[in-house]
Parts: sequence; C-alpha cells; structure tokens
Amino acid sequence: MPLKPFARNCGAEKKIFLLKPRGFCAGVVRAIDVVKIALDLYGPPVYVRKEIVHNKHVVDELREAGAIFVEELDEVPSGARAIFSAHGVAPSVRREARERRLDIIDATCPLVTKVHLEAVRFARDGFSIVLVGHKDHDEVIGTLGEVPERSYLVETVEDVDRLDLPDPTRVRYLTQTTLSLDETSEIVTRLKERFPLVQGPPAQDICYATQNRQMAVKAVSEFCDLLLVVGSQNSSNSKRLVEVGDNFGVRSYLVNDRNDVDPLWLEGVQNVAVTAGASAPEHLVQELIEFLRGWGFHQMEELELVEEDVRFSLPGELMISIQ
Repeated sequence: MPLKPFARNCGAEKKIFLLKPRGFCAGVVRAIDVVKIALDLYGPPVYVRKEIVHNKHVVDELREAGAIFVEELDEVPSGARAIFSAHGVAPSVRREARERRLDIIDATCPLVTKVHLEAVRFARDGFSIVLVGHKDHDEVIGTLGEVPERSYLVETVEDVDRLDLPDPTRVRYLTQTTLSLDETSEIVTRLKERFPLVQGPPAQDICYATQNRQMAVKAVSEFCDLLLVVGSQNSSNSKRLVEVGDNFGVRSYLVNDRNDVDPLWLEGVQNVAVTAGASAPEHLVQELIEFLRGWGFHQMEELELVEEDVRFSLPGELMISIQ
C-alpha cells in the first residue's frame, strides 16, 4: 500500500520515520538460507566464495556457524563443498569449480542470473553489450565475464561519451541490479542519444528491492532532517540509498550499526528517517531505534511504500538433498 500523507513533526517530541520495505530482499534471504541449510545438512566446513551477501554482521554470524569464506576457489580443497555468493560468478569460475571437482551450490540471486542470460542472448544475436555498473563490484565482474569480448562497462555519462563500439547500430545495454534509478536513467538517456537504435532488456535490470527502498527514501525526504541507512560500506544498494537521500536534500549517512552513529549528527534534528539496505539484518535496525530513543526520539511511525511478497526457491542442488 502507498505511503499515507503525513506532516512534518512540529511538536516537542523528536520522531523516527521507519521506512518499509527495508532490509533483506528475497535474494539475500535465499542466499543466507542456502548457507545455513548446507551447514545443517552436511556440517562444517562449508566454503563460500566471496561474501555471501555484502554485510559484515551476516558474514560474521555464518562464519561462527562454520562457514569458511574465501576469495577464490583455489583456497578450497579439491572435492570440497563450496557456495557461490548471491552476486554471481563468471563462467571461468564455474569451469575452475568443475576442474577441481568441487561440489557447488549456487546461491546467485535469480535477478542477477537474469542479467547474465540477457548478456549471453544479446551476444549470440551479434550485439555489443554496454553494462552500466561499478567495475569492482562482484556482480559486475561476474556479468562481464559472460561475454567479455562483447561487453563494455560504463559508470558515468562521460564513460558513454568515450565509447567506441564496432557497430553503433547493434547495441544493447544492461545494468547492475543495485544501482541508483536516477543516475542510471541519466546514463541510459545519454546512451540513446549516442546510439539511437540501442535497446535494453524487456524488463529493467535494477531489482524490485533496490527500487522500493529508493522510492521510500524519496517519499519521506521532504519530511525529515536526517536519514540513517543501515548497511555495510561495500553494499552497493545501501550506498545508493545514501546518495538518493543526499540528492533530495537530506543529510544522509551509511552506518554499519548503532555504534557508527555520531551523536553530533543528531543535534538540531527533529525528524530522522531510518531504513536498511537489502543485505542488512532487521535486528541492527531495531538496535539503532533503541539508540535513537536514548537521544530523545520517542515517537515512531512506520511508513510502508509497498508490500513486498517476493520469494525465491532454493537452488536445485539443495532441493535434491532435502528431498
């Protein structure tokens, strides 16, 4: 259901606007469940390539449960069990897993898999692929690895201006799933100006959770003095929420947890909005709210932009074992 109209809090009581949806998306829930179920089924150790999701608290909790996080597969003993993170991997990583006889469970988010399949299809049809994203992000590295000889990464409008493509009439674009809607729109607009025949996927790649959380920040921006986003520094979608808040005139900060909040940020603040990136656990949000209450923010209103009911099934590798 959409946000109901509400007025800026002008009373003596300081107020928290708690945004919803926030926190875990369906892909993150699935990825975390994959690790937990694998540990329950097979026992530790279970190896995980990269962080299963980009959140320090989640990774630390799973590590304590017996998951071993590695950067690359050569750190995994031959024949052992390993999990691919929610961000996806390039085909070269899958080949390495087969060569080393690893028992792989693929926790790639289905929405990321969708982008990979689109890249393969566009390349097969003879198009150059412009990928809008951040070059060092795990998701982008995996997507570029699908068809590296046909893929071109752009991060800014200026990058679009520097593109030199083999055939300007045969171009398709894709995007990282966790980008800012507004920033991506600017880049795509410039792409269409430079390459009038360019087309994107049938349905946009920026995921539903990223969109919903950004739209909630926009909806509350004119009513709050401060925005606190719970999420890790390497979480792309969390950082985009901070950017959206800043762009809409709200002083905005990304905090890993309540300990990152500087009390000086709260001086003169009457209304604070709180949200969380798609890989941030809810208990961190509740701990932050308790912290804010200690600084006089005793009123709270939860504002729901839209109800999320997306669910993803577990990977086939796990389903077979469970059955």
